[in-house]
Amino acid sequence: MSENEIPQTEATSNPVEVAVLSPEQIEELKNRAARADESWERLLRTTADFENFKKRAAREKTESAQYAISTLLQKLLPVLDNFEMALAATKSAEAPQGGIASVQSGVQMIQQQLKNALTEAGLEEVESAGKRFDPSLHEAVSQQESAEVAEDHVLQQLRKGYKFKDRLLRPATVVVAKKPAAVK
Repeated sequence: MSENEIPQTEATSNPVEVAVLSPEQIEELKNRAARADESWERLLRTTADFENFKKRAAREKTESAQYAISTLLQKLLPVLDNFEMALAATKSAEAPQGGIASVQSGVQMIQQQLKNALTEAGLEEVESAGKRFDPSLHEAVSQQESAEVAEDHVLQQLRKGYKFKDRLLRPATVVVAKKPAAVK
């Protein structure tokens, strides 16, 4: 039997034609096998790279979530410092009236500083006064008769509402106007 012939086994009952491969065909099969091995290795490397990418992306997402608020906190630290100074000033205020005015002025400046920091971070106040009642932005706690404000409009805002970009963080708590009852 030559090198290029396929042997016939005892298990075969029918005679099988033995294919004789030429040296070119054998070389072609070897080349195809080598390319298949290269493709398999490339697939294994790509799969490993993808798994590593998924792990790295998950880790970066976790880290991003942990530290996303750090920029806001850095903006709020001076506000905290100023609150501490205001509290210290209330303890050392000698003249009761003059001390109260300066503390009040300082607290107003701190409030403005805090508002600015939150606005820069993307916080928006929900405008309510005089606006039509919107259940997606407002939380009505009561209705009150009013001739000055149109029915189903906000008569009074009890607590401000806030949005972060397009997402509502807290609805505005409001009193909604209704038509006055008919005089009897």
